[in-house]
Amino acid sequence: IAPQLGAAAARYDLVVKGGRVIDPASRVDRVADIGIEGGRIRAIESSIAASDAAEVLDARGRIVAPGWIDIHVHVGAPDLTPAMLLRDGVTSMVDGGSAGADNIDALVRVAQAAPNRVRIFLNVARTGVTAGGELMDIAAADVDAAARAIERHHDWIVGVKVRLSQNVAGDHDLEAVRRARRAAGRLPVMLHVGQTFSPLPKILELLNPGDIVTHIYSPPPHSLLDDAGRVLPEVRAARTRGVRFDVGNGRNGHITWPIVDAATKDGFWPDTISSDMTGPGRTFRVFNLATVVSKFLMLGLPLDRAIACVTRDAAPSVAAFRDLGTLEPGAPADLTVLELRDGDFEFVDNEDAKRKGRQMLATVAVVMNGRKAM
Repeated sequence: IAPQLGAAAARYDLVVKGGRVIDPASRVDRVADIGIEGGRIRAIESSIAASDAAEVLDARGRIVAPGWIDIHVHVGAPDLTPAMLLRDGVTSMVDGGSAGADNIDALVRVAQAAPNRVRIFLNVARTGVTAGGELMDIAAADVDAAARAIERHHDWIVGVKVRLSQNVAGDHDLEAVRRARRAAGRLPVMLHVGQTFSPLPKILELLNPGDIVTHIYSPPPHSLLDDAGRVLPEVRAARTRGVRFDVGNGRNGHITWPIVDAATKDGFWPDTISSDMTGPGRTFRVFNLATVVSKFLMLGLPLDRAIACVTRDAAPSVAAFRDLGTLEPGAPADLTVLELRDGDFEFVDNEDAKRKGRQMLATVAVVMNGRKAM
């Protein structure tokens, strides 16, 4: 997509021309031009003259969506940086618990230096994620230390993360949730579920509206399905009272085709699609957020709903992102420009089971705060 320079005294800093604009928040799905000025969306019109633009981005034949929001990534290690994810079309992201109270300062510095928006779910364990399971000793879930870290970095920490799988929390999962909720106060808690000691309904009882359950398509034990392969009524009841359910693709034990098939057949699609991206995930089972979204196209989720899961429906997950996820005039000018490619594409779950799809989304350009970032 080649930029074209316009007049010096142009009305718009940038005009994105001729793309199929899909903005679920404003119910727009049509070919249109987008005028950007001062870092914000100023107009969506059927045609904006090139002479009105200081720069033109030719998006003909492409999809133009609000900048993508990934609510579950891990950018605390040098093998995955926010800049890498920006090139994937992710203009805003949340680090899902890489750091706890003892090591949060370094992750905050990553967020502060990022070219895109990064916010943080603080791990309830003081250590953050550890290979041996950070909550095997429940004393690591230090409510006071977490609360102090949240207060110190209140501009960057937007919630609390707690990993509950039995190999992380042992039999402490319910107590870990209680402590995470106390530490979070009015902020949301994100729960990593799948292979927990306690049944999912017992865990869901402890959640507030706005809390997020990630890895919702994890295999047993204690998945979202009953013994007949139907979605548990307690899961539906939690959604009704405002608990949000997220994909969190990841690499190990988080998503398998039989669980996704059964849940979606029963009408239970995700509220948000996230990658749970790590450095190793770039080349193993995850790849990028566009691939994860494309999996759900293959599974039968309509394109506009899939895009909503990384824009309109992802933005309310954290207060700092609530004016994002839309191309409404006045909104921050974050855009992800994509190709929807036809062909034969292979997708894998967390057990390397393969599925074939006929379409794949691929990021070809990114606009961040009104400026071309890719």
